[in-house]
Amino acid sequence: MPIVKTRRLSIGYTKGKNSTLVQSNLNLQLRRGEMVCLIGPNGSGKTTLLRTLAGLQEPLQGDVMIDDKNISEFTQHEKALQIALVLTDKVQIENATVKDIVTLGQHPYTHWIGGLTPEGRKKVDEAIRMVHLDDKSGHYLNELSDGERQRVMIAKALAQDTPLIILDEPTAHLDLPNRVEVMLLLHRLAHKTQKSILLSTHELDLALQAADRIWLLNQNEGVIYGVPEDLVIDGSFNRVFQSEAYYFNSTNGNFSMNYTLPKKISVSSSDNTRLYWTLRALARAGYSVESGASTTITITENGWQMEGKLFETIESLLSTLQE
Repeated sequence: MPIVKTRRLSIGYTKGKNSTLVQSNLNLQLRRGEMVCLIGPNGSGKTTLLRTLAGLQEPLQGDVMIDDKNISEFTQHEKALQIALVLTDKVQIENATVKDIVTLGQHPYTHWIGGLTPEGRKKVDEAIRMVHLDDKSGHYLNELSDGERQRVMIAKALAQDTPLIILDEPTAHLDLPNRVEVMLLLHRLAHKTQKSILLSTHELDLALQAADRIWLLNQNEGVIYGVPEDLVIDGSFNRVFQSEAYYFNSTNGNFSMNYTLPKKISVSSSDNTRLYWTLRALARAGYSVESGASTTITITENGWQMEGKLFETIESLLSTLQE
């Protein structure tokens, strides 16, 4: 059974008496134990949708259902028992340890005159273990790297022990190794804990690998949803991310630049890896690859052969072509 369902949902924002519609007629489902990545161009409504699903702003029309109950009927305490939210902003708290921050996730379960229960302490410790910060539990937040800080906020959400975790751009401030680590961590947590994890991201290549499903937000088509590979094969990514400057390469799942290619060349190779990187370099140099072109490059294990010469690197090949 889905943990989240929307019915004819319209989202946007209101200023004074005026409302601006961002998306309409959204009928979505988020299942337990799966990680869903919300992807779309800037301005398509990713943050607005997350805020609406989290109950931070009211829908313009339609319903958001959490466990078959309309979110508008939840009290603040009930929301805290159902939804853990991790926002983009960096957390700056002095004199607070990792354990102090993660313990804040237990706030829905603590009474104003009492502290953590033994069960609550166990959940805090388990959350810290699950994000692999056992050895940093007593460290202050300002002693941690950006990647470790993000894992602290994920641990705080885990300690809140809600069936739904929503994250807005959780990898926004991280370098590549930490972006990969956080995405893998969230994927594993969804499957291990059977919690539903919904996150927005611009990391399309990582989302294609880590997400169980993708919600592809398009200003013209609403939300297209499905397994990542299906959305690649049916051309959804190309439709959503159309641009004169780049295109979505469905062969490798990356964005490729649209170069002007006035020159023609022929290439043959049995080495797919060398062929791929050679074609990239040639495109950057303004060459389109066409059979029957007057100049031919043959890629071998020893290098690149062209017009009777052997080149050991792509750089030397390009230098000769440019001459």
